[in-house]
Amino acid sequence: MTSSRNREARVAAETGPADSGRGAPRTLAEELRARPDDALATLLHARPDLLSPVPNDLTQLATRAGTRASVVRAVERLDRFALQTAEALAVAPDPCPYETLRALMTGTDEGVGGEAAGEAGPSAAAPLPAERRAHIAAELPRAVATLRGQALVWGGDDRLRLVRTARELLSPSPTAPSPTGLGPTVREATSGMSPGRLQELLATAGLPPTHDPVTAAAALAGLFGDRARMAALLAQAPEGGHAVLAKLVWGPPYGEASVASPTPPVAWLLERGLLLPSGQRNVVLPREVALHLRGGRAHRTPEPLPPPLPPAAEHRPQAVDSTAAGQAFTALATVEELMGQWESAAPQVLRAGGLSVRDLKRTAAALDVTEQVAAFWIELAYAAGLLASDGETDERYAPTPAYDDWLRLPPEEQWARLVSAWLAATRTAGLVGGRDAKGRTLAALGPELDRSPAPEVRRRLLTLLATLPAGASADLDGLLARLRWERPPHRGAAPAVPAPSGPSGPSGLSGPSTASGTGSGAGAGSGVDSGSGSGSGDDLRSRLARWALAEAELLGITGRAALSTHGRVLLGQPPKGPAPTTAPKAAPGTTAGTPTTPAEVATAAAKAARLLAPLLPEPLDHVLLQADLTAVAPGPLQRPLAETLGVLAEVESKGGATVYRFTPASVRRALDAGRAADDLHTFLAAHSRTPVPQPLAYLIDDVARKHGHLRIGAASAYLRCDDDTLLAEILADRRSAALRLRRLAPTVLASQAPPDVLLEGLRGMGYAPAAESAEGDVLITRAEARRTPPRTAPTPVPDGPPRPDDTLLGAAVRAIRAGDLAATAPHKPVRAAAGAGTGGAAAATGTSGRLPRTTSADTLATMQAAALTGSAVWIGYVNADGAASQRVIAPVRVEGGFVTAYDHTADEVRTYPLHRITGVAELADEAG
Repeated sequence: MTSSRNREARVAAETGPADSGRGAPRTLAEELRARPDDALATLLHARPDLLSPVPNDLTQLATRAGTRASVVRAVERLDRFALQTAEALAVAPDPCPYETLRALMTGTDEGVGGEAAGEAGPSAAAPLPAERRAHIAAELPRAVATLRGQALVWGGDDRLRLVRTARELLSPSPTAPSPTGLGPTVREATSGMSPGRLQELLATAGLPPTHDPVTAAAALAGLFGDRARMAALLAQAPEGGHAVLAKLVWGPPYGEASVASPTPPVAWLLERGLLLPSGQRNVVLPREVALHLRGGRAHRTPEPLPPPLPPAAEHRPQAVDSTAAGQAFTALATVEELMGQWESAAPQVLRAGGLSVRDLKRTAAALDVTEQVAAFWIELAYAAGLLASDGETDERYAPTPAYDDWLRLPPEEQWARLVSAWLAATRTAGLVGGRDAKGRTLAALGPELDRSPAPEVRRRLLTLLATLPAGASADLDGLLARLRWERPPHRGAAPAVPAPSGPSGPSGLSGPSTASGTGSGAGAGSGVDSGSGSGSGDDLRSRLARWALAEAELLGITGRAALSTHGRVLLGQPPKGPAPTTAPKAAPGTTAGTPTTPAEVATAAAKAARLLAPLLPEPLDHVLLQADLTAVAPGPLQRPLAETLGVLAEVESKGGATVYRFTPASVRRALDAGRAADDLHTFLAAHSRTPVPQPLAYLIDDVARKHGHLRIGAASAYLRCDDDTLLAEILADRRSAALRLRRLAPTVLASQAPPDVLLEGLRGMGYAPAAESAEGDVLITRAEARRTPPRTAPTPVPDGPPRPDDTLLGAAVRAIRAGDLAATAPHKPVRAAAGAGTGGAAAATGTSGRLPRTTSADTLATMQAAALTGSAVWIGYVNADGAASQRVIAPVRVEGGFVTAYDHTADEVRTYPLHRITGVAELADEAG
C-alpha cells in the first residue's frame, strides 16, 4: 500500500495539482480508475506501448502514460485538429474550462479594430468566417474526446488538464517554439527582470505599484487581457508601433532589436510591456498581447475538417479492372524474367551489403525498365522471399527454393503473394539511389532501406482511394494533403531567436526568420508539428505516398490511378465501392476495417485473387513468324513456349505484344543447349500460326551446318577439325594470337587458354565451335539454374509495438483491474509477526512496498476462516524466483500446506504454498 500511495503522489505531481471539486478526479490514475473497461481497452489499443509490459495496476499505467517517450509517440499520431487542440491547451491556463478552450480555437466574436487590425493585416485581426467557427465548434468535442481517450487530457469539461509531459512538449519556450507562434507569458518573460524595471512598467501602464513580482506580472497580464483597456492603450501607439506588433503577432514571437538603443516605436512598446526584452539584442511579444491582437485565437488557421478528396477523373470500373489485370500479369512476367536473369547470372553482394550500381543498371536494361523500377521489382522479390543471398564465400544473390514453389502456383495466387508481401514490407525501393546521413549511396537490397511507416502509408493511401466511387481516381496533391492532415509532418525544433532576414524597416525590428515560423517543431527532439496548410511537400510520409501510388499501379492494384475491384477487396472493402452519397466513416488517420493480422491479410488476398483470376489474360500457345526474322507474340505465352523461344531468339520489344528476333547467335545458343536443327524446324512449325519463313529456315540450317565443325577439348584446351585448311586459316589470323595456339597435328591445335576462353574467342572471330567431352561427345552448354539454401523472407521493421487484438486487450484490462484491486483494496491493520520488523519487511519486498507479515499460525487460521466464509483476503507472496507481490485472493480450499484460491489479480484459480505467503490481512470491506 505504501508503494501505491507513493506512486499516486508521483502521478499527481506529473499530471498537475489536485482538483478541489467534490468527486472530481485528483490524478490521471483516479480518472483511469473510473473509466469503464472498454475505454481502457481503447486507450491500450491506441497506445500499444503502454502494454510493454502489462502494467501492474492503474497507477503504473498512468505513470507510464505520462513518460516522455510514450507521450511523444501518442502526440505524433494525432490528426492535425486534435494536435492543434492539444497545442491550444498547452498555452491555456491549467486547468482550462472547455469554454476557454473553444475561445482559443475559434477566437472572439469581434476582431481587433482600428489601426492595429489594418497594419497587422486582415488575417491577423479579422475573426474567422462563421462557417469555419461552426465547424470548429462542432469538431472540438471529437478532438477533446480523442485526447481524453489517449490519456493526454483528463478532468471534466470545467477543468481540462493536459498531462504535464505533453504540456512541456507543446508549450513555447526559447529553445522550442510552439506551432501556435505564441511566445512566453508575461510572468515567464519577466521572471528575470529587476523589481525596479517592473515598477517602471507598472507606472507607465498606469497600474498601481507593487513590490511582489508575481503580483506585478499578474497586473500586467490582467491589463493585456482587458480588451477595452488594451484598445485604449494601443490607440496611443506611435507611428510604426503597430507595424512592429504585426511582424510578431502570428510568430515567431521573437525579433531582433537593440534593447539598449531601440527605435522610438520599439522603445514605446518596451516601456509599456507590450514588448519585453529577451537578451540584449532581442525582444519578445508576450503571449497575452499576441492573443489580444489575434482576437483570442491560438492558431492562425485552425483546420477542424480534413481536406476534401474529390475525384480527379472517372473511368468505367470495367476499364479500370481490365487495366489493373494487365498490369498484374505484367508484374508476374517481370518478376519471372528477373528471376530467370539472376538464376543464370547471379550478381555479387557488395561488401557493405546490397546490389552494385552496375548490376542494377544491367538488370534494368535486361528488364527494359528504369533503374528505379528495377529496384522496386528486386526489392519486391526479396520481400516475398523469392530471392536472397546464398551465404557462400563469393556471396551472390539468387532465387530461393521458395521461387520454385511460387512458379507452381496459379497466376492469381502468385499475384496475391506479391501484393501481400508489398503491403507488409517496410523496405522502401524509392530510397535506392539516394543518400544516407553520411552521404553514402543507398543500394538496392542494402541494409538501410527499412522505413517503418511504409506499410501504414500504403494501406492508408489505398483506403482513401477506396472512399471514392468505383472507377474514380484522386488528385495526388489532394491525397497528400489528406495524409498530412491525418498525420502532420514531423520536424525538429527550430531556433527561437531568428537571425535577421533583411534590413530593418522604419520600426527598427528585423523581420522574423522562416526557421522559427509557425509550423516549427513542438519541442526539442520531439519531432511534432501541427503546421498550417499543406506543410512540407518533401516529408517522408509524402514521399512514401508518391512511391506507393506508383507501385500500386505497377502491381495492378490500381488501374488508371483508380482502385480496382480486386484492390478494394484486398483492403477488406466492398467490391462495388461506397455509395455515391456516403463514404466509409473512419477515425482520422486510421484504416478502420482493413485487414491487419497475417491471417486477415491472407484471407483478403485470397478473395482478391479470386476476383482477379477471370481478368488475367489466358497464356497463348502460338506466335506469328514474320519474314524479317522476327516472331510476334500477341499476348502472354505459355511458360514452356516462352522459355524455348527465349533461348532461340532475342526479345526486341515488349508491350501489348512481344517481338522476338532470330539471330545467328540466338540460334547457336539453342544448338548449344542441345536442340538439333530438325527439332527447331518442328518446334517453329508447331507453334506458329503463319508458315515458317524461308529466311528463318535458311538461317537455322546455315548455323547448324557450321555448328560443331570445330571441336574444343581440354589440353589446357585443344581444337580439332577435319578440315586442316580451316585450322591453318585460324592460325594465320592475327586475332588468334591471344589464344596462344600451336599445331599438334594436321587436324589438331593446342591452346594455353582454358576451353571456355577459347570457345568465346573463336566465336568472337566469327566461327561456330562446339565444346566436346573427353569421349568426344558434344557438350550441351546450358546455364545452371542457381538456387540459394532455404531462406525466410525479411522481417518488416515494426513502427512501434504491434496493435493488440481484442483477446489480448481483454486479458490486459482484467489483469490491470485485478492488480489495481490488490494495490488499492482497503484492509484491516496487520498484526506484525514476532521478529519481523520494518527492516525485514523491506528486505522481503525490495522496492515493491511493504507486504503483510503474519505468523504461520495466523496465516493458516485466516485462510481457513476465509475459505469457510467465502471472503477475500490480501496477501503478500514471494515466488520461487524471490519476486514479491501483493495479491487479493478468495480461498476455496486449504489443505496439505497449500491454499487453492481465486486470484483476483490474475483472474484465475491458483494454488499457493503456504510457506511462500509472507502474511495475510482481511479486507476492510470484508470485515464483519
